[in-house]
Amino acid sequence: MSTDLDPVYEELKRLQLEGMDRVFIEDSTMALLAPVAAPAAPPIAPPAPAIDLQAAMNSGHKPSAPAAKKVAPRKESAPTTTPLPDAPTVELPEGNAATQMQWLQQQVENSPVCKERLRQDEKVVFGEGALTADIFYCGEAPSEEDAAVGSPFQGKSGELLTKILNAMGLSRETVYLTNLLKWRPEHDKPYGNRPPTQDEMEFCLPYLKAQLEIVQPKVIIGLGNATVLGLLGADPNRKMAAIRGTWQTFQNIPLVFTFQPSYLLFNDTMKTKRMAWEDMLKAMEKVGLPVSEKQQRFFLPK
Repeated sequence: MSTDLDPVYEELKRLQLEGMDRVFIEDSTMALLAPVAAPAAPPIAPPAPAIDLQAAMNSGHKPSAPAAKKVAPRKESAPTTTPLPDAPTVELPEGNAATQMQWLQQQVENSPVCKERLRQDEKVVFGEGALTADIFYCGEAPSEEDAAVGSPFQGKSGELLTKILNAMGLSRETVYLTNLLKWRPEHDKPYGNRPPTQDEMEFCLPYLKAQLEIVQPKVIIGLGNATVLGLLGADPNRKMAAIRGTWQTFQNIPLVFTFQPSYLLFNDTMKTKRMAWEDMLKAMEKVGLPVSEKQQRFFLPK
């Protein structure tokens, strides 16, 4: 039976796929999970600073939790969708990179399939950045914040990515940013995000390939577990934990996978930050960017 905690459970499953084995909960979040007060004196929930995610998910059951207080969801219309058709065929017109990218963006934004899957007040999220970028960042799918403005990597995760770029000596304007999926994945909950399915990513893959053909980057950085399956193909044995930081290829372009910024926000440890930073250093070296001694030492024990 569906409960108000279903989105929490789905998010825990997603984080486990990314390699996280526990999460830390802020007081404001605990308040939302507090038990509903009984007519008599309400029990006081014991402090729970962390959830053992690995144990919870390996049990085969949803993690137990007290009944959540009813929180009025934001009113928004979930889209009514039909099954996905075959992936589109994309043939870029003659012209320079700007003309081609503008044409491609119009194809995506006017696609009936993409438009049908938008919630009320959401936008298609195409991509943005330098059309001559050496580094091409590819995430999984737009978040709620992304879909609200039609721009990738917004909100706190976007702020973190901007900080990472600045530490590399780059900016959002000097790289290209996009997602495999061009719309926010729909689901029946009024909040939260879900990873894209294999079918969804395969439908949008021709759009991504066309973006790569226009930009012609030297390196692709795949952000998140779903990008592994979206770019390299479905394989249940292909996990981020095993493939992260190793060089792959996509469309004959060097490709490296690393954690998505939202994962780094949840798993805020020096070890995880260093792992992600080493992936950025690999990309910098691959495209010929200078790496200073200071940059080499980021997130190392002092």
